[in-house]
Amino acid sequence: MSDRLDVTFTVNGDKRTICVEPRRSLADALRDDCGLTGTHLGCEHGVCGACTVLVDDQPVRSCLMFAVQAEAARVRTVEGLAAGDKLHPLQQAFWDHHGLQCGFCTPGFLMLAVSILERDPDIGEPRLREALSSNLCRCTGYQNILKSVLAAAAAMRK
Repeated sequence: MSDRLDVTFTVNGDKRTICVEPRRSLADALRDDCGLTGTHLGCEHGVCGACTVLVDDQPVRSCLMFAVQAEAARVRTVEGLAAGDKLHPLQQAFWDHHGLQCGFCTPGFLMLAVSILERDPDIGEPRLREALSSNLCRCTGYQNILKSVLAAAAAMRK
């Protein structure tokens, strides 16, 4: 008897079936079973936000979600933001406004921010600041991350 389960879900528009142990996290499954290493593991306790992905358009700490819970779900990772060689407006804004330094937290911030902007492209700075405070960065001081997301919001409204 196998203790592994098949899980079928759509990741970045591609339908995938992987075979995992029931206790395997979605973050580990994305990285190891799907080869999508943009999802970073930081604290592995759901505190830092480096592992944030979108599951059915909702931001999720993928280190806290079991892969088997993604059955039939739509998962978006940082690898799904760009369209070929064309960066997503949020990625371009992070580049243009120096929203990253070491880059470790960046995928989590990008996925959290894209979720925010897709739901509320007119979000004001105070609410955006509060929403982004759920992810941690040890390098930037957050100001350029905030500036980047506000610039992307303006670009996405055009």
